[in-house]
Amino acid sequence: MTPGSKEIAKAAIRLALTSSREDENTLKERYGTKGIRVAAVDFGGEYLASVMRIVECSVVAAKREKIIGETHHEEGAVAGAAREAISQITSKAIGLNVGGKIGIARCDEHLAVGIFFGIGLLHLNEVAIGLGHRVI
Repeated sequence: MTPGSKEIAKAAIRLALTSSREDENTLKERYGTKGIRVAAVDFGGEYLASVMRIVECSVVAAKREKIIGETHHEEGAVAGAAREAISQITSKAIGLNVGGKIGIARCDEHLAVGIFFGIGLLHLNEVAIGLGHRVI
């Protein structure tokens, strides 16, 4: 049975929640046997200054791991899903620092970008997860 949007969204979120490269690689192998391609990348900085970097990092990571090709519609799908995930936490993050991990997953036409955010100043952090889905 081919994984659908729910399974792809779960994979992206689980990848974004990993705490080490070893955990990422384990998930990558596990999802690979199911036909799901995944990638992850860390990010951090002041929220407004980081928005474009997060989108760019998502597209670059998806290309690097061969989740997408070089076409505009595939790049646009990743960028759009990343923007959707980012927009879900904007009200919490404006004016603060953010850091976390981006998880990207794809199987057939389903693509999801899950982003785990640590939001705050010093040790006073809030946490949030944003999720975007696109069909390619």
